[in-house]
Amino acid sequence: MNEIGLPHYLVLSTALFFIGTYGFLTRRNMVTMLMSIEIILNSVNINFIAFNKFLYPGKLDGLFFTLIIITIAAAEAAVAIAIIINLYRKYKSIDVEDANSMRF
Repeated sequence: MNEIGLPHYLVLSTALFFIGTYGFLTRRNMVTMLMSIEIILNSVNINFIAFNKFLYPGKLDGLFFTLIIITIAAAEAAVAIAIIINLYRKYKSIDVEDANSMRF
């Protein structure tokens, strides 16, 4: 029976990273861009967990870094959503192209 090894986790993480990068660079909606950043951060978390499991199985360093990244991502999402809501209330749009022409 095939066991899931480190290369499987790395392929998944790489795929998530490039999906997030593609979504961030091609989408113009601020909420979609925020979700793409979250996907990129989750790919980094998968790397930390995978390397911790296979290289240092007795230590919890990768898990602690992952918890820190999840905490930072939650704070970043809360601040970004607050900014997006305020922009929508003021300008009735969350499109990045419209943000360039907004007057502050």
